[in-house]
Amino acid sequence: MPSVVKINVLTVPAEQRAVLEQRFASRAGAVEGSDGFEWFELLRPVEGTDQYLVYTRWRSEEDFQNWMNGSMKAAHGGGGEGGGERPKPAASGSTLWSFEVVQQASPKG
Repeated sequence: MPSVVKINVLTVPAEQRAVLEQRFASRAGAVEGSDGFEWFELLRPVEGTDQYLVYTRWRSEEDFQNWMNGSMKAAHGGGGEGGGERPKPAASGSTLWSFEVVQQASPKG
């Protein structure tokens, strides 16, 4: 069964880039322990776009959905308990792309 790749496309205004990157850095490790998680990368745009790509690879669609409905939902404030003000999102838009891995290669050792 092929791995699945999820790419979250985040539209981030220039003045919010540092905020977005800091938020990802501060929750490093939040996904790594999830069952079926295989890889994560945050890709910063170099030119011609204001869209960051959040790349994750999963063993299966089911593993991704379990993470989405479990620890990810909790980390993104599924409830309003605690009364704290939620920080303004750094991204002004978000789109999720889904792929199956049909071919892959690694460096020859």
